[in-house]
This record gives sequence, structure tokens and C-alpha cells, in this order.
Amino acid sequence: MPANGNRPLKLQFGLINHEGRYLTAEAFGFKVNASAPSLKKKQIWTLEQDSQVVYLRSHLGRYLASDKDGKVTCEADGQNSDCRFLIVAQSDGRWALQSEQHLRFFGGSRDYLSCFAQVITDAELWAVHLALHPQANLLSVARKRYARLSAEDGEIAVDMNIPWGVAALLTLIYLDGKYFLKTCDGRFLSNDGKLSTQSGRTAAYTLELKCGKLAFKDCEGKYLSPMGPTGTLRSGRCSKPGKDELFDLEESHPQVVLMAANGRYVSIRQGVSLAANQEDETDMETFQMEIDKETRKCTLRTSQGNHWDLVAHGGIQITASGVSANTMFSVEWLGHKMALKANNGKYICTKKNGQLLAVSDSIGNTLGSCSSPSSSSLTVQLTLTCLFPPGEDEQLTLKLINRPILILRGENGFICHHKNSNLLDGSRSVYDIFTLQFSNGAYHVKGVDGRFWYVNGGGLVCSDGEAPEDFTLELPERGRLAIRDKRGKYLRGDQGGMLKADGLGLSSSALWEY
Repeated sequence: MPANGNRPLKLQFGLINHEGRYLTAEAFGFKVNASAPSLKKKQIWTLEQDSQVVYLRSHLGRYLASDKDGKVTCEADGQNSDCRFLIVAQSDGRWALQSEQHLRFFGGSRDYLSCFAQVITDAELWAVHLALHPQANLLSVARKRYARLSAEDGEIAVDMNIPWGVAALLTLIYLDGKYFLKTCDGRFLSNDGKLSTQSGRTAAYTLELKCGKLAFKDCEGKYLSPMGPTGTLRSGRCSKPGKDELFDLEESHPQVVLMAANGRYVSIRQGVSLAANQEDETDMETFQMEIDKETRKCTLRTSQGNHWDLVAHGGIQITASGVSANTMFSVEWLGHKMALKANNGKYICTKKNGQLLAVSDSIGNTLGSCSSPSSSSLTVQLTLTCLFPPGEDEQLTLKLINRPILILRGENGFICHHKNSNLLDGSRSVYDIFTLQFSNGAYHVKGVDGRFWYVNGGGLVCSDGEAPEDFTLELPERGRLAIRDKRGKYLRGDQGGMLKADGLGLSSSALWEY
């Protein structure tokens, strides 16, 4: 396991038949068909692998199955022998799915699907469209290193122990059955290892699956792999993928810088203790927020791999190499600012010299009493808290630094420009790429045409603003963010697809994968 400690993303995808239609799991009667023209929730399948056998689980949690007569169903709530399939990969990247139990192939069109073919024809072939969020970190299985943009060398190097900063963020773009790897500065990886502003034939790859890992096959039948001492990512000479040609896609955690009330960035430059005493944003001032799915508390990891840690008397140090109760912090979102509460129930606040201590009972009002304590440890704590006057010492300004480009997906689909108006649609199968600009604790969101997001008088989010409008971001759970407008309302996607700024609380429709 690499130092980042992440698990690979679950392989979720859509399957496209020879007519360009997606395999769909209907809620009514657990029926399946191949009628949908685009990839949305009902078209997403999760791959579960057991050695060479795979199971296909629908968005309803039921498994695709075939009986001895070739009848296809999707109502099994557990894995059984009829749910076992083998993937027979083709040279063009498409899959034939063979029932392991009955040795017949799955195919067909619209409502006429069966698993009874004895040979593979075009009707039994399925193209694979990954349903993962397109922005991720790329890990080499053999080198146990992450890919990053090396702008000075004009290449992607696979040499990072921890995927750090915006350079490690890659966007996987799907177009006409092929995949393109796009760097954070908008360039595409060609098979010779060079980066280009154009997505041509040499930058298009067929995605293959081997033992749950991914391989990228170029237009000449060769595979991407890290080459040389810096791990330059380019096509090698191999026409069959081995360990060197295999990759995992991992979730890209948010990485942030934090500014305290004194106008300085929180930093680790001075040693093991955290202090807000720097004016520059470097790796020493950058922290990775890893949010626990169950508790929704976060750990804050440094570029060296250590975590923020609550120590004696409320001190915060970076001495922890693993996760424990004292490395977990609750986050409270305060509009343009935020606050962190440590495991001792106290808020982190900033001392006059910039040192961070978890000793405050509330936000904007530290312990006011310095009466005689009953123990020596309480004496130390009260002495420390008396150094803080009431104010904003508990408030931090958070800046998200590894999402200068933003792709948002909600429960109904991606956010995209509406076809016939200036409104934004939150239920599309394709996405638009937006630019995120930080502004004093808030953010401006800009489209490819250089125009800004704003909220109109009816509460709808528009995309053609001449001037920027403030939005604030919250990171309430792992892998998802929430957006508030200047009135404090959450942006949510309604059933009709419109993006509205009328959410009063954090509902599922107001959470966006990013």
C-alpha cells in the first residue's frame, strides 16, 4: 500500500451495446434492457471480482444473472452460481460476458436481452464507459508511485509517494469509446510521452481491465507504463499488459491551506508544533483533508505523511504517523470561515505567537475564567487560555488548492450548461469543466466562456455573469462538497434537472462529487 493509504476506487461503469445503448436496471420488476442513450444512475454497474469470475451489481444492489435457458434477470440480492460471469476481452477493448455456469454469451438490444449465444458476434459485445468521477489520482501498481504533471519537462512523471498538489490531479475524459488523460494545465498525454493541447489519435487509449487493475492501450496496440528513473509515462514495447502496465485510480482528497486570524498561514516549517506564522503557500503550508465516512470527522495530513495530533494540554503537533481519536477533528463551517474542534471537545485557536492550541470552549469566546484550578494539568490549560482575548482566534480561512478546475456530479448527474438558456442543468450525463477562483474565503465559479455563475431573482443558478459572485464551499463528507450562495442557501439539483439555490439544509440533492 502506498504512503497515501487510499483504497482504489470501486470500478463502476456503463455497458454500451452494438447499437450505442446502455444496459439499464429498471426499478420496476428488476427488469433489464438496453435502451438508454446516456449514462445516468440506472445505467451504472459495479464490478465485484472473485479471481477470474465477476459479478455485476446494479444501482439497486441486485445482481445480473442468467439461467440455463438464457433468460436474463437482475433481482438476485446475493451472489449465486447464475450470477457468475467471465469477461472475454476483445482487441478493441469491448467485453463479451460469458455465463460461467452455462457457457453462453450475453447480448441483444432494447428489451430483447438474452444469454444464450454460443459464439461472439457484434450483438454480444459491450463497450465499457467508466462511471467514476473523472478527476482522480493515478497509481502505478509496479512502482507504487503516483503520476504528476512535470510542467518543466513537458511530461507526466510517476514518482510521487503521496499525490500532492494540483499537479497530481488527472482528468480522465471519455469520448467515442476511447479515453484521454488530461493534466491540470489542460494538456493531453500522447503515446510518445509528450503533452499536447490537442486530443488527437495518439492521445486516445482503450481501457482494459486485468485482475481489477486498469491498463491503457494506445492506437498502435502498445500500453502506457512508467519509463526511466523519473517514471515518464509513455507507451512501451509491450503488446500485452504486465504488472508495469497496470494502474489504480484513487480518489483525490481535498488539499487545503489554512489562514488564521493573524493573516498568516498555518505551517510545519518550525518543527513538530503547528503555528500560523507564514506568508507563503508551499508544501509546508498544505494539508490533505481525509474525511471519515462514518463520523464525518477529518484528519489533516502533511506532505511528509504525518497527521495533526492532539497532545498534552491542548497542543497540536504533527507527530502521528497513523490515525487515532486524537488525530480526528470535527469541522464547523462558518460561511467564509471554518473552525476545528479536537478530541478533547475544545476548539483550536491561535496564540499571539501563531501557535495552535485546542483550548477554547466556543468560537469567538475562549475560557474567560482564570480561577484557581483543582489540578496541575488544569493550571497549565487555564494559563494558556487566558492568553487569548475573546475574538476570532478560533476561526480559520480554508482555501481549496487542488481543484482549480471543477467537475461536479450530483445524485441525478453532472452539472452542465443548459442547451437552450443561460441556466445550469444538474442532471446531465456529460459534464462541463468550470474554473474555481478563491476570493477571501469565498469562491467565484467561471465557465469555459469566461462568464461567471450567479443566482437570479428566481433562485436559479445562471452561468453568463459578467461580474463574479461569491459562493462558499463546505466539505461535509468524504468525496462530496456543498455550495452556498451569498444568502447562505445551498445549491441543489431538482428532479427536473435545474440547479437551484434554495436548499435550507444538507440534503442528498445538495451534495456534489468533485
